[in-house]
Amino acid sequence: METRNVVNQLAALAQETRLAAWRLLIEAGPAGLTVGAIGEALGVPPATLSFHLKTLANAGLVSTRQEGRFIHCSADFAAMHGLVGFLSENCCGGADCSPVTLATPKRKRA
Repeated sequence: METRNVVNQLAALAQETRLAAWRLLIEAGPAGLTVGAIGEALGVPPATLSFHLKTLANAGLVSTRQEGRFIHCSADFAAMHGLVGFLSENCCGGADCSPVTLATPKRKRA
């Protein structure tokens, strides 16, 4: 991944509303959400939301598609994985530094 693309993606995500919209779309999965549903969930006016979604789309993090009267937005999961991969590719000098899940001890029933 090119550094310029990473910088553009991080810049797009470095704003509260855009980050919230992107996380909402990640949670929604490949089907995505309508622009109206995103606006309702975030409490953002349509014009403001349009500006933020355009910024995310220009960074390659979100794609849109027209379905009848509705515009659906979806997160670009390949872009997300590319960004995360770029940020972590040299983590810990190649050593496995994955978090260890600690097992919680089971309580004995009385």
